[in-house]
Amino acid sequence: MPSSPRQEPSEALGQSEVFLSFQEKISKIAPVNRPVLVIGERGTGKELAASRLHFLSTRWQQPFVTINCSSLSPSLIESELFGHEKGAFTGASQKRLGRFEMADQGSLFLDEIGNIPLEAQEKILRVVEYGTFERVGSSSPCHVDVRIIAATNADLPALAEKGQFMRDLLDRLSFEVLYMPPLRHRKGDISLLANHFAARMAFEMGWEDLPRFSRQALSTLEAYAWPGNIRELKNVVERAVYQSASPIIRTIVFNPFKNPYAPAAATEKPNDQEPVPDASAQPVVDDTVLDKPLDQAVWELKVQLLKHALIKANFNQKQAARLLGMTYHQFRALYRKHKEEVYPVHHSDAS
Repeated sequence: MPSSPRQEPSEALGQSEVFLSFQEKISKIAPVNRPVLVIGERGTGKELAASRLHFLSTRWQQPFVTINCSSLSPSLIESELFGHEKGAFTGASQKRLGRFEMADQGSLFLDEIGNIPLEAQEKILRVVEYGTFERVGSSSPCHVDVRIIAATNADLPALAEKGQFMRDLLDRLSFEVLYMPPLRHRKGDISLLANHFAARMAFEMGWEDLPRFSRQALSTLEAYAWPGNIRELKNVVERAVYQSASPIIRTIVFNPFKNPYAPAAATEKPNDQEPVPDASAQPVVDDTVLDKPLDQAVWELKVQLLKHALIKANFNQKQAARLLGMTYHQFRALYRKHKEEVYPVHHSDAS
């Protein structure tokens, strides 16, 4: 069966100039029935770009078939690409169509094409040039009409210089070469993507409140280099939402492999986390309440007690309820009543 990429529209969000420019390039080359080579770092969304190329092309109603060339052994890749006849090798109990035949009249996405063995590259070149190939174990030609979209994070010209990639195939695949912009060059998109991933994670966890990043947490996200690009951003943001007991996300953890039991200096401060505010920063009450009407003073005291309990409980609402001597349901009712005062819309530490 033809396969298609798992659609993640959120990964294609962006408003930065570099992102919009890349989308324009996709739109321009998509209708041109020629091979396209997509080059980019891991996690930048190369498969999503390939999918967009297909669905903006004249082949959009035909199959879009994908194959990750790095996940197959050299002995299996020819059979996967070109199919095989019954009895072609041990275990070939019946004829099988390859990805090229599955993609006939449509598009074939060859991910990590730099990992394809030279023997298979020769057969791919023949398909590109003549539209024909033979299944493994057969001498009868098969004819297909397939548009190839290839992707890699390898330096294919360097591999060609070393004799590890066919120069002729590289020339044929590179009718257009699209370079995926890494996330570090899309600074205007980091907050947009982070808020989207956070909202989805909060919905998945059943949160009632929409998560927001504190100003410091957002600055931390935007200052990071993101070597894993969008895939890493999504993971970091989802972890931050999962670990937060408050709708305001304050702590960002880039490296989850920090051993909490490893020896460390007493004054050492983790460099990948934001500190939780100290409870002493929020006084419970002061003498000015005596100068206010009783109803106003009680209202403000409830808000301050809620804030103090939440901070002392590290924003764990169940623990905060216990600190106030309330049931969780009583606490939730009080919290809903005063949450705009506890977490005001225009608060100074969140955006």
